[in-house]
Amino acid sequence: MNDPHFFGYGSLVNTATHTYPNAQKATLTGWRRAWVCTDAREVVFLSAVPASADDQIQGLIASVPNADWAALDERETGYERIPSKGKVSHEGAAIADIAHYAVAQDNWRDSNGHAILLSYLDVVVQGYLQQFGTLGVKAFFDTTDGWNTPIVNDRAAPRYPRAQSLNIKETALVDEHLARIAAQII
Repeated sequence: MNDPHFFGYGSLVNTATHTYPNAQKATLTGWRRAWVCTDAREVVFLSAVPASADDQIQGLIASVPNADWAALDERETGYERIPSKGKVSHEGAAIADIAHYAVAQDNWRDSNGHAILLSYLDVVVQGYLQQFGTLGVKAFFDTTDGWNTPIVNDRAAPRYPRAQSLNIKETALVDEHLARIAAQII
């Protein structure tokens, strides 16, 4: 495994949204997830934010063949690529170069009516369910901040470019957790 790897904690956990090889479960220490708004996008999106040394988020690592970061950097427009070596644990062989993406906090803006796309959240939760089961989905909701942000229900006409079809049980699981956290669906 000489190729560098990324650590994904949102839609990249759903392997149906990408073709990066050697995906495996991993944990990023010292970070949490948060819904943030920036001038780079018209919707609120998920970011990793620095947190206490005790905080951890589950996700996946995967290879970036030939260190060709260009396509992934383009997909992650609005994020900065941050070196993560020593912060990511996994059960595979040692990896010399691991990075994750996060929005620089000085780029955050007040949401001003911007919302989370439910089609995006559905993709993320589907990935966590496939990789970590129902307990992983609960952990995703519990280790993510910013749930006071409104969520626009775009399931009938998904606006998220990598939207996936969810089955009835997956949709019910997303809706159950949104009800648990008292999310505002618009």
